[in-house]
Amino acid sequence: MSSTPRRVVVTGMGLISPLGNTLAEFWDALLAGKSGVERLSSVPPDYLPVSFGAEARQFTGAIDDFGSLEGEKKKNIRKALKVMCRETQMGVAAAERALADAGLATGGFDPERAGVSFGSDYMLTKPDEFVAGIRKCTSADGQFDFSRWGVEGMPQLTPLWLLKYLPNMPASHLAIFNDMRGPSNSLTHREASSNLAMGEAFRTIARGNADIMLAGATGTRVHPMKIVHAVTQEEVAANGVEPARACRPFDLNRTGMVLGEGAGCVVLEELKSAQQRGAKIYAEMIGTASSSAADRRGAALRATAIGNALRGAIRDARLSLDAVGHVHAHGLGTRSGDADEARAIRETFADRRSPVPVTAAKSYFGNVGAGGGALETIASLLALAQRRLFAVLNYETPDPECPINVVRGNDQNRGGSFINVNATPQGQAAAVVLRMMD
Repeated sequence: MSSTPRRVVVTGMGLISPLGNTLAEFWDALLAGKSGVERLSSVPPDYLPVSFGAEARQFTGAIDDFGSLEGEKKKNIRKALKVMCRETQMGVAAAERALADAGLATGGFDPERAGVSFGSDYMLTKPDEFVAGIRKCTSADGQFDFSRWGVEGMPQLTPLWLLKYLPNMPASHLAIFNDMRGPSNSLTHREASSNLAMGEAFRTIARGNADIMLAGATGTRVHPMKIVHAVTQEEVAANGVEPARACRPFDLNRTGMVLGEGAGCVVLEELKSAQQRGAKIYAEMIGTASSSAADRRGAALRATAIGNALRGAIRDARLSLDAVGHVHAHGLGTRSGDADEARAIRETFADRRSPVPVTAAKSYFGNVGAGGGALETIASLLALAQRRLFAVLNYETPDPECPINVVRGNDQNRGGSFINVNATPQGQAAAVVLRMMD
C-alpha cells in the first residue's frame, strides 16, 4: 500500500441515458434544455398510476448499443446478453463506452492492477418471466394452484433466470469481459450507489491497490413493479402535467420526482499511469465522503446526512468553500426532499463569500436510481470541459424554502471544481469532489 495517497484522474466516460448514449448527445441535450421525459413506451402506462417517465429509448440491448468493441469481446458480450437484465446491459454498455473513450483495450493494462467498483438498485424480475409457469399452474376456471408451482411452474422458468437479476452481475460481467482481476465490489445503496462506487474506486487507487478502476452504477425506476413501489412509498409527479415539465427541482411548484432509467461509468486511473500512456485527462478526483443519519425511530434525517457528506467531502478534498465551483445537487423534485437538501447546501456554504451555483441534471431525466450520480458527475465533467454550466430545467419560481443559487441559464461559470451529492429516502448520502487539472 502507498504511504502517500496517489493522485486519481478521470480518463474515460460512458453512459446510457434518456438524453442519448453518447457524450455529445448528452451534452447537447443539456445545453438545449431538451427533456428526456415522455409518455412511457416500454411498460403499459394505461394500467399504471403514472403514464410518463424518462426511458433510455435509444438503448435496445442490441450488441451495437455497447459501443466500439474488439472482436472477441463483442462475441463474448453478445453470448452473455441472454443472462443480463436491462439494468445489467445498460451498466455494461456504459462501462464499455467509458473504456473505449479512455483508449483502454483488453491486454493494454496489467489485469492484476485493474478492477471494478459498480453500483445498482435492487433488481426485480419482470412479470413476463413468470407467465408460462403461472399458466401451467392455472386451472380451466382461472384459479391458480400454488401447490403445483414447485413441480410444474418452476421448470417453465429459464434455467439461468436468477443470474439476470443479481445486483453483483454488472461488476462480474465487466471484470470477466475485460480481464480485470484486481479489486472488485458491487454496491446496492439506491441513489447513493454511484458516488459510493466512485468513492471506493478513488480510495482503492489512492492507497495503491489498483492503477485503473471502472466506477459507476446502473439503475431504473421504469419497471412495472418499481413504479408501483415508488408510487406507494415516495412522492412521484402525477399525471395531468406535460411530461417534459414534470420534473422541477427546487421550484415552488414542484410536485414530485419523475421516474427514469440509465447508467453511467467513469474510468479512474492513477495520474502517472495515465500520463505515461498519453491518456486524455478530464479532471482529478480529490475527495469523497458519505453519511447515514436517522432519528431514534429510524426516520431519515436527510438534511443531516447530506450536510455531513458535503462537509466531509470538501474537507477530504482540502478545498475552501470559495474554491467549490458548483454543486451538482440530488435535485429530486419532491417537496420535502428538495427543502432538506437546500437547507443542507445553504448551511454548508454559509461562510462562502458568494452563493455557490447549484445545478441538477435530474430535471432532464428524472430519478434513474443508482445510476443517477454517475450521470450527474459526467454532466458536470462535461461542464468543466465546455467551460459553462447548464440550467436547471423547469426552474421558474423560486421557493422560499429552497433559498439557494439555482442555475437558470447556460452562461453561468462552472468554476474549476464541483461536488456531486446524492441521497436515499432512508437517509444515506454520498458525495464526490472533482476539479480541473492544474
